[in-house]
Amino acid sequence: MSATVAAPAPARVFGSGIRRREDPRLLTGTALYTGDFTLPGQTYAAILRSPHAHARIRKIDTARANAAPGVVAVFTGADSEGVLKPIPCAWLIPNSDLKTAPYRPMAKDVVRFVGDAVAVVVAESAHQAYDALELIDVDYTPLAAVVDPQKAAEAGAPQLHAEAPGNIAFHWTVAGGDIDAAFKAAGVIVRDRIVQQRLIPTAMEPRGAVAQYVRATGELTLWNTTQNPHIVRFIMSVVTGVPEDRLRVVAPEVGGGFGSKIPQIQGDFITAFCAMQLGRPVKWVETRSENYISTTHGRDHVQEVELAATRDGRILGLRATVWAGMGGYLSTAAPGIPTILHGLMLSGPYQIPAIKEDVFGVYTTTTPVEAYRGAGRPEATYMLERLIELLADEIKVDPVEVRRRNLIPPFENGHAVVTGLTYDSGNYPGALDKALAQVGYDNLRQEQAAARAKGRYIGIGVSTYVEICGLGPSQVAGAVGFQGGLWESAIVRFHPSGKVHVFVGISPHGQGEETTFAQIVADELGVAVTDVKIVHGDTDNTPMGWGTYGSRATAVGGAALAVTTRKIKEKARLLASHLLEAAVEDIEYAGGKFFVRGFPDRSKTIQDIALMANVAWNLPQGMEAGLEASSFYDPPNFTYPFGAHIAVVEVDPETGHVELKRYVAADDCGHQINPMIVEGQVHGGVAQGIGQALWEQAVYDPNGQLLTGSLTDYAIPRADVLPDMEVLSTVTPSPHHPLGVKGIGEAGTIASTAAVYNAVIDALEPFGVRTLQMPLTPERIWRAISQSASAGRKEA
Repeated sequence: MSATVAAPAPARVFGSGIRRREDPRLLTGTALYTGDFTLPGQTYAAILRSPHAHARIRKIDTARANAAPGVVAVFTGADSEGVLKPIPCAWLIPNSDLKTAPYRPMAKDVVRFVGDAVAVVVAESAHQAYDALELIDVDYTPLAAVVDPQKAAEAGAPQLHAEAPGNIAFHWTVAGGDIDAAFKAAGVIVRDRIVQQRLIPTAMEPRGAVAQYVRATGELTLWNTTQNPHIVRFIMSVVTGVPEDRLRVVAPEVGGGFGSKIPQIQGDFITAFCAMQLGRPVKWVETRSENYISTTHGRDHVQEVELAATRDGRILGLRATVWAGMGGYLSTAAPGIPTILHGLMLSGPYQIPAIKEDVFGVYTTTTPVEAYRGAGRPEATYMLERLIELLADEIKVDPVEVRRRNLIPPFENGHAVVTGLTYDSGNYPGALDKALAQVGYDNLRQEQAAARAKGRYIGIGVSTYVEICGLGPSQVAGAVGFQGGLWESAIVRFHPSGKVHVFVGISPHGQGEETTFAQIVADELGVAVTDVKIVHGDTDNTPMGWGTYGSRATAVGGAALAVTTRKIKEKARLLASHLLEAAVEDIEYAGGKFFVRGFPDRSKTIQDIALMANVAWNLPQGMEAGLEASSFYDPPNFTYPFGAHIAVVEVDPETGHVELKRYVAADDCGHQINPMIVEGQVHGGVAQGIGQALWEQAVYDPNGQLLTGSLTDYAIPRADVLPDMEVLSTVTPSPHHPLGVKGIGEAGTIASTAAVYNAVIDALEPFGVRTLQMPLTPERIWRAISQSASAGRKEA
């Protein structure tokens, strides 16, 4: 018997920019999202949300809604009391006096943000459900609101939770080195007050869920727009009481996440609750405006920062106090974002002998805050890069030169920074040099001077960064309060025909892992990439996984795959040794074939081995049948991608309009599995970072009403306002990763906000404008120029 002839594998599929295999179904409209599912007997849920940012619920009258056409049921928080537990926070930061207030799936007594769920209508159609919402009468007693995290922490501010006096959810500190000595020895100190404005993730697909409950078996199935179906199953079990073995979660196609689909939100639990109460399938899908007020937001920091340095620009210390807005409740991972993912990264790519930061997590009457692409690292990078620019301006040294004087020298296997982390590998000067060479930095400065002489205001902004990603190891996760593991798992199975099935716990949602994971397996095993099928997203047929966030899908999930395929190769080598009647140490493997060293014609393909392993006609004594392996990979360290980005802008002083002229990104994510996908991730990340710098901001009025509650009012970047991005790379492999890879999904966002901001401020230097709050809208820039000119006239 011979194996089925397999398609020939390319010479090296790892590192090849092959097209994404996901794209045909996405581009042709045949992909299925949560909202596309319709089950027999399905009903539709619509959620009534609070119009007040802070109010006491006196009474809810659902009689008219219950009598409306098509209505199946109406439920309030009182109905779910004792059935649904509060939504847990999954990152309980130690040593921070953390105060976690109850976060109920439906508010019962008090609402704490506009959008807080109050009641739900289930009807035979979505239209009937939404119509019936208008018939629910809620009697509220409005309470005072507070939307600014710094003001919410002040004495006399409106109190949100009895469990958290002063609205302080936690107070966390990171400290290393002698910060007092650093500032005492400083020849120069620069300061700033930075507002990291609140952002709305705006994934293309809003949140949604379809729940089906079978009363006879007690089994609950949930189709959900999520980045981590296995965590959803775990948390859903905790809140609903349905045992995990009777709970199935399916993440079908997910239309973007950017962090907003990490947490489980009120609507998920409400949908499951309704299905369990009614014994019929229930679908709930957000509207865009509902998504904006109720699904999570990002950023929302007020940072008071100062940098101590010598007169020649050597950094001595960094000190900061941060008020991080948490919103009305603590979302799933919220406490870890301004602390572990932010505070520990304050050294960035620089040698900083002393750092101290106090972070206050503050409850405010706003939508809960969660991870948003970058999650803590953009806030740290922006802080550092702004201070570098202010230092350069103070000592009159080119900002690139100030960076060079402080960058950590190249290293290949570990560098400890004062915040307690050990970076894996880095060549920060190399990435900066590559970006500078691409943009022609020295010539560009000359062109800038010539343009200014003609009344044109060009700005050049630089940003160098390092980020923490590939989130793990599990022991560290536990030590920093993460309520779960951070390993990943994989099962690789050869069929008798030589085709390969791969089951992964990680759940991609647009990053391209169906392609890159297939490339890893194909490269390791020597099969064609088209012979590898990746299965993910269904907790009933995939191994446990801890989710896709923190650029960990490839860094951790890909490592699990590499380890698993190598187990298969070792078993296959033993079987080849047996079939070829040669010592195992004489068996070599290349190009999908096992052969005897020195006798390449004595060989067996991996497909031959897979067939024999499955039919088990001729196996070595003691060898089990089948060619399959599984692994649980727990990384020994995080991975630390890095890079340097440069933006070139031109500002029109008459209108304040910013035109992006060029954007250069030089990133290092270790070995690249698929350079085309890497470039796409950089493009998307850069666009979102530019959005924060120039356009995006969630604006609340003093009463807690979201004024930017639709795409009419919330500006996101369009393709026509972005330049062609010049994407470069350097390669510094991670020494501890089986494939030498790091992560790239968030790099563009982390670097680009600071690069573009610095470029705009550089363009405004002739007007004496040295700092502005983001976003740098035309009005804000125009007013700054006008005020500067007015001040100049007064001085004259």
